[in-house]
Amino acid sequence: MNMIRSTTQSSSSLILLYAFLLLSISLVTSSSEYEDDYNFLQCLSQHSDPSILTYTSKDSNFSSVLFSTIQSLRFYSPAIRKPRVIVTPLKESHVQASVICSKRHGFQIRVRSGGHDYEGLSYVSDVPFVVVDLSNLRSIKIDVENSTAWVESGAITGELYYRIAEKSRNLGFPSVFCPTVGVGGSFQGGGYGNMLRKYGLAADNVIDARIVDAQGRVLDKESMGEDLFWAIRGGGMSFGIVVSWKIRLVYVPTNVTVFTINKNLDQGATKLVHRWQEVASELPHELFVRVSISVVNSTTKEGQKTILASFPSLYLGNTENLLAVMKERFPELGLETKDCAEMTWIQSQLYINGFPVNGSLDILLSRNQVKRYAKIKSDYVKEPIPETGLEGLWKKILEEKSVARMNFSPNGGRMAEISECEIPFPHRQGNLYSIQYVVGWEGAGSEAAEPHIRWMRELHEYMTPYVSISPREAYLNYRDIDVGQSINGTATYLEGMVWGSKYFKNNYERLVQVKSKVDPENFFRNEQSIPAVSY
Repeated sequence: MNMIRSTTQSSSSLILLYAFLLLSISLVTSSSEYEDDYNFLQCLSQHSDPSILTYTSKDSNFSSVLFSTIQSLRFYSPAIRKPRVIVTPLKESHVQASVICSKRHGFQIRVRSGGHDYEGLSYVSDVPFVVVDLSNLRSIKIDVENSTAWVESGAITGELYYRIAEKSRNLGFPSVFCPTVGVGGSFQGGGYGNMLRKYGLAADNVIDARIVDAQGRVLDKESMGEDLFWAIRGGGMSFGIVVSWKIRLVYVPTNVTVFTINKNLDQGATKLVHRWQEVASELPHELFVRVSISVVNSTTKEGQKTILASFPSLYLGNTENLLAVMKERFPELGLETKDCAEMTWIQSQLYINGFPVNGSLDILLSRNQVKRYAKIKSDYVKEPIPETGLEGLWKKILEEKSVARMNFSPNGGRMAEISECEIPFPHRQGNLYSIQYVVGWEGAGSEAAEPHIRWMRELHEYMTPYVSISPREAYLNYRDIDVGQSINGTATYLEGMVWGSKYFKNNYERLVQVKSKVDPENFFRNEQSIPAVSY
């Protein structure tokens, strides 16, 4: 009995001692973190003016600021490490101070504009880090006379379109479909949109920029040099923080024409998609016919699902000319006058996003978007997928119990005319179209996500015989960690080639050279960044 009491007392003492040690460690850690944060904030105050806005976990609105532009709910949970400080710059000098002080006090830096990074790398890290949120840097200055504009990286694409339309009915810009995507991220990855066959990518139309480099200097095109200017137009966020961009605006006719044709499997969707593969990249440059694949309820078999192929399209011209083109080049789609609508280019941006075309353009200024749990992948197709391959694809999609879709975007036109090495984005001539795979689900946590991510990987594996090989190409702005990653951005040259060759093909080598020259200490890094190496 005494022995039991003695053992119990001893165990209780050990538990109390262990708890005390844990508390002590926690207090020391908290104290150390508080001191690090304080020193970082003091550094900011010394290198910038009092207008700089910062948030730490002690601030009541820290979570709301962090969550404000996180579009993927996968990366907003208590289990994911949060930034020590969020800086929301109002001017270039605030960005400079953020770089200088992060470097001085040992914080990694992550940069976000619209928060659409599909793998959260712009606001998630496993080491102590600072988020520089550019959403307050959103100035847009339109120069109609010279058909140019300066736009800050924190602006969203919808804002850019809106400001252009304010000044001119005959100017536009070939950027991304979604209006809530941030300019900074989309330009640095390429920027896919429905005028790419006429004018190329957003990044193809960047003519100057202002960047804060790893030394905290502000550089423009002339002072940064040809190599760095080349790298930031499609090479990702490995080289510095681009604060603003000068872009070339493009001509759009007073009225454009849009249409969407929908066909399910019973209506011949498989043959139409197969034919689309053969003609979409060869159509006139002014015509962009996309395919969106989704799952809908069958209209002929009660309680069953079927595949719907939608063909949302934009033609930079009038209905009469469009019908003539389609009758000659793609009659199988059966386009008629009643399917078409003429409108201004800015109204077409409302149309493709499902907004009322005669509604207020102010919707393009909204940063609100439905947040979701999702996984995205990408591919490039060089030869038409046979009908049997498409039928197998439909079968795989119908297996997914949640929301699944695919978007096929045609290449050709101007995209095939620009050299693979003109900018880091290499997916040009030889590609018929790109694929974006999307799966979304409800419910937080890895248990809810696992079956959907597993299905997505199985779907991607199924597509292996039908897409590009050596490398299997991928689009940086549809970021996918599955194509390769490093621990905290510490990849070697060969490790970085695993994903670098897929995103950039042969341009990877030049990107490494630029990175090694402008950021040899590898300050700007993430799990898929370009490595710095010694030559």
